[in-house]
Amino acid sequence: MLLWSIFALMTAVAILSVLWPLSRAVEAQGGSDIAVYRDQLEEVDRDHKAGLIGEAEAQAARVEVSRRLITAADRTEHSVPIGSSLWRRRTAALAAIVLVPVVASALYLANGSPQLPGQPLEARLRAVHRDTSIAALVSQAEAHLERSPDDARGYEILAPVYLRLGRFADAVNARRKLIALSGESGERQSDLGEALVAEANGLVTAEAKSAFERALTLEPDELKARFYLGMAAEQDGDRAKAAAIWREMIDKAPAGASWLPMVRDALARLGVSPPIAGTTAPSADDVAAANTMSERDRDDMVRGMVARLANRLKENGSDVEGWQRLLRAYMVLGERDKANAAAADAKRALASDPDKLRRIEDMVKSLGLEG
Repeated sequence: MLLWSIFALMTAVAILSVLWPLSRAVEAQGGSDIAVYRDQLEEVDRDHKAGLIGEAEAQAARVEVSRRLITAADRTEHSVPIGSSLWRRRTAALAAIVLVPVVASALYLANGSPQLPGQPLEARLRAVHRDTSIAALVSQAEAHLERSPDDARGYEILAPVYLRLGRFADAVNARRKLIALSGESGERQSDLGEALVAEANGLVTAEAKSAFERALTLEPDELKARFYLGMAAEQDGDRAKAAAIWREMIDKAPAGASWLPMVRDALARLGVSPPIAGTTAPSADDVAAANTMSERDRDDMVRGMVARLANRLKENGSDVEGWQRLLRAYMVLGERDKANAAAADAKRALASDPDKLRRIEDMVKSLGLEG
């Protein structure tokens, strides 16, 4: 009830501040104006007799002052009496003060919801954004494509969304529609192959492999196609071919490429160490020979390469990618203590470079290390 009283008081103050000037009396000015103009006519006659102004100037002044005198006299004759005008304005002000709040309150009670409980801001925001969820947006896009099935841009937007939502069959269909409408390209064929792999639960099927090979025919540098063809070779049991494909990708990769960790992890899965910067990458024959080694010999080879990388980082600790490779290698070898120690060394070496330090910290968290 107190809140309603405050609102009523605020409303009354606002109305009074606007209507108060209407309640004030306004002095009549008509009579005073007539007296001023008569004095001006007498002053013109005096100046003419004294020779201060000529006959022509005096006559012009008399005409102008007489015109103003007549206008003031007419205004006074037709003006409303002060008392009557003041009464009307005060009546209007009083009516506004009383009627405006009453009418507003009646309308609110009739059409509003005074008993509705307050709703928290969070709930209101959820209500506003409920219809803008991913599912709702996808439904809107699908409805649009039903009306405009030849809109290639729509399929291009929906396909990756389907993939993230786990709707792999829909992603494959969208990729095929896009190729049919916009034509082939290496990227589109690679995207189709990726959707086919996802639909097959990570297996590079014959159809997916064909899409990747077609992508490389169209664009020989298509990286996604190369990576998945390496996966196909691994799944076919040709580990040497898979390692050769992935090593070549690493050799040709630009510095800081975002996909490098994924390729290095794939190589580590084969038991083959990634190339170390500053050394010459092994040939295909070397890779094949490594795959014929015993498990112990291969492990010794990997540990030797990791040790060389660790020694190089002691001399040049600014190589953040080198530190990342070293941490990952220690984890693959199961040497968690060395990984923690290397993480601490990396943080000390990169302490002056916030960006590189952040990358190391992110990797430490992802690997579950303590360093």
